[in-house]
Amino acid sequence: MSPFAELAYHVTPLGALSLRRRRMLALDLDVLEVKLGEDFLMSSLFTAGERALAHLSVEAAPAGPLDVLVGGLGLGYTAAAALDHDRVRSLRVVDVLPEVIAWHRDGLVDLGPRLSGDPRCELEEGDFFAMVRTGAAPQPGRFHVIAVDIDHSTEAWLNAANGDLYTEAGLASLRAWLHPGGVFGLWSDAPPDAAFLARMAGVFARAETEVVTFANPLRDAEETCTIYRGWAA
Repeated sequence: MSPFAELAYHVTPLGALSLRRRRMLALDLDVLEVKLGEDFLMSSLFTAGERALAHLSVEAAPAGPLDVLVGGLGLGYTAAAALDHDRVRSLRVVDVLPEVIAWHRDGLVDLGPRLSGDPRCELEEGDFFAMVRTGAAPQPGRFHVIAVDIDHSTEAWLNAANGDLYTEAGLASLRAWLHPGGVFGLWSDAPPDAAFLARMAGVFARAETEVVTFANPLRDAEETCTIYRGWAA
């Protein structure tokens, strides 16, 4: 097997998008990587943060069956972690790039068959930020959990138009999509942003951060990411 293969390449409005498989001989492991332009968006070697986003958000949600919305599909780790919870009765995953959805439906990525085959899970092409920006709660109703893993951080966005979500007005629009007591979760590759947390506290009944630590075998070191959570009143 070749140590490197490009499984898919697309020209998108956001830039060149590629899905690659790399054989890491030192780890005896095949790794999937996603690049957008010159930026590495994600790797199957580092999924602790994506999975923690789902687990921490779902575990903090109100008791009973849950309707969950995930913004950003990627390699599918956040969505799959949400489906690990039996009380998740529906999962709607929105991604702006139809090519990424096709990777899952065509089985190009490891979790594609699982997500596409779970009747609770719906993969939907759409601009998550534009949807939330309308301020109108979606049909047929609100969600108990909204988990977002799209931008690099609260200040490093894939698209400048995404920035309004991180304002108090943007967060208030998102809150309208949550049931009372529902949870908003957000992944960030950066350390906790005190200014953003303060904006969350101005919109949600309660807001907090949790730093997730995970191993980086390439550097023989530990890395961190941040999960934000806000509870609707």
